[in-house]
Amino acid sequence: MCRHLAYLGPPIPLSDLLFTPPHSLSRQSWAPTDMRGGGTINADGFGLGWRFEEHFIRYRRSSPIWTDAGLPALAAATRSGAVLAAVRSATEGMPVTEAAVAPFADGPWLFSHNGRVAGWPDSMTGPAAELPVRDLLTLDAPTDSALLWALVRARLRAGKPLAEALGAVVAQVAAAAPGSRLNLLLTDGETIAATVFGHSLSYLSTAEGGVLVASEPLSPDPAWIPVPDRSLLVATPSSATVTALEGGAP
Repeated sequence: MCRHLAYLGPPIPLSDLLFTPPHSLSRQSWAPTDMRGGGTINADGFGLGWRFEEHFIRYRRSSPIWTDAGLPALAAATRSGAVLAAVRSATEGMPVTEAAVAPFADGPWLFSHNGRVAGWPDSMTGPAAELPVRDLLTLDAPTDSALLWALVRARLRAGKPLAEALGAVVAQVAAAAPGSRLNLLLTDGETIAATVFGHSLSYLSTAEGGVLVASEPLSPDPAWIPVPDRSLLVATPSSATVTALEGGAP
């Protein structure tokens, strides 16, 4: 299983998410505490996306985050108020390439997937058939995560709110591929939407007026709030709501 996080709030150095906390995303890449049978470490690449002025910038690599000697300095010098980052543990048989690493991006959106689609790829022929052919021909990578992003993006382009797009895709894929782990994370720089479906997620309202959502808490701060399995979280710097996913009972 991968690890991901998203932050919205006053601009902070990226290092405050990636390296500084005692259980930072970098540490989670080699010392995760809850893999749930999905591998042992997250060494198959990493990616960052952050808002700069009106645009998102991405930095992705197919190597482990701890091998990038220049990243700590870059992260310390870069500040943003909207960030999504991930470290990857590739499912067996999936390509280990930069294009397969989250965050996936399009316009105002950044997306990540922690988990796996059961029965891939045969289980997804039905949902995939609903996408425009061009979307299938231009997938970032031949992976379950890239296809999930295409399904979510199609709904966003149709005008669906973030939470509705995620909830609809989880319901569709869970029905087509029972046993999947569908922990999705999405932001447009104003709101974070995330699903918990077969793994863990927590969120923290920071003292500075931000909100941080992560697969595993980055610190022992007791203010971290776990999100129940089969739930949908919608968070902004000023509010957070958790609702049950449709058809979410195990």
